[in-house]
Amino acid sequence: MRATRSVLVLMALGSVNGVFGCATVQPWERELHAKRAMQVDPDPAVSALDQHVYEYREGASGGYGAQSGSGCGCN
Repeated sequence: MRATRSVLVLMALGSVNGVFGCATVQPWERELHAKRAMQVDPDPAVSALDQHVYEYREGASGGYGAQSGSGCGCN
């Protein structure tokens, strides 16, 4: 009896969350809700610098992004 009651309570809370958890955002409001941290590449300049430092330390370049192949002919 107690397990059934807790399951019903959890289902009710889940359905309430599903109904009230969504909001319609107008296209002109999306700018206000967008965060830099949510972007794939929030700061391209910092990413380029990080990649440059990685290449310098490893002594290699490529193998990431749109570039492919490692010089061995196995593209």
